[in-house]
Amino acid sequence: MGLLDDIRDRFQALEGHLDEKARRLWAGAEAKVVGRGGILAVHEATGLSKPLIAMGMSELKGEVSLPDGRIRRSGGGRKLTAAKDPTLVSDLEKLVEPTAMGNPELPLRWTIKSTRTLAKALTEMGHKASHRMVAKLLAQRGYSLQGNRKTLEGGDHPDRDEQFQFIAQRSQEAMDQGQPVISVDTKKKENVGNYKNAGKTYRPKGDSEKVNVYDFIDETLGKASPYGVYDLAHNEGWVNVGTDHDTSAFAVESIRTWWNRMGKERYPGATRLLITADGGGSNGARVRLWKIELQKFAEETGMEIGVSHFPPGTSKWNKIEHRLFSAISLNWRGKPLITHEVIVSLIQATTNRKGLKVRAALDTKSYPKGIKVSDAEMAALNLHREDFHGEWNYTLKPQK
Repeated sequence: MGLLDDIRDRFQALEGHLDEKARRLWAGAEAKVVGRGGILAVHEATGLSKPLIAMGMSELKGEVSLPDGRIRRSGGGRKLTAAKDPTLVSDLEKLVEPTAMGNPELPLRWTIKSTRTLAKALTEMGHKASHRMVAKLLAQRGYSLQGNRKTLEGGDHPDRDEQFQFIAQRSQEAMDQGQPVISVDTKKKENVGNYKNAGKTYRPKGDSEKVNVYDFIDETLGKASPYGVYDLAHNEGWVNVGTDHDTSAFAVESIRTWWNRMGKERYPGATRLLITADGGGSNGARVRLWKIELQKFAEETGMEIGVSHFPPGTSKWNKIEHRLFSAISLNWRGKPLITHEVIVSLIQATTNRKGLKVRAALDTKSYPKGIKVSDAEMAALNLHREDFHGEWNYTLKPQK
């Protein structure tokens, strides 16, 4: 992890606890520690203005003093466009969301749309916007503008962008009708035990956590397979922490448990459930057992179960990655995952500035691998494929 990443992580961890003066002083201290080029480094990592950072450095040196009780000079601080235009940020998010992606283990996101393109679209919507202002707003919300090479992650299916738009439209239509829309995936498997966990956490100086030198798997504790369900409309997550194999039966059981513990109460009148998922893994588009288990779930609930898969090689576009999994990774960074119970506890303690709520539980049931599904079983499914890429977009309906 580089210098800018370290500064960005510290800023995101502290930002919600700092008033304007504390933020200014913190930025000045960071720039001072960096030394030459420090103001620019802190500006690029946080989006804070260079004059503000410089003022923080001056205050630390005692070169600027303010009257008691004040956090800025009288009349100081230019009103930001976003503060005067209450719908600017929400309209920007709507423009970016269908094409937003990011590393599932980091809070970083990026967009394939340039700041000039976004500024033009905002202007056409009646906002006063410049490409510099758009860049600053995106940086404050965890976005990073990358070159085309980065945005072509994992491959370039000819209908990739059309599928993204199809998923966005299908999801929005369902949410507008009050129907549940969830994003699902299995988070990276974790070794359970006193092992090093990436990242840093605050502890007394000289009292770092002691962990095992080697990462050999503890046969007694094994691994944890966290399967996540993220409710797009309500910013709520469910994580089923499995101790056995990550199979399609485990994936659908995780969705079933979310529905019984959270979804059913949240959507009492639901007739359909839309699932957005990766194209591979236990919930893959070509996995037969995934569809068999979803058919069972449809029978149990009486709901139609719609599924839309992301094209091959584009798993990082899945909303759960940067809305839920990245927050979990930040919350437990630097903390050894010594038991399954600790993992569940850390997941449930996860939140973010947007009010994310997460519940979790341990699943110790067995999910054997290698279950075969016959052609006859597949033919018996009440499976309806969409006209556009039916292998990616389909619905399983209860049998009549």
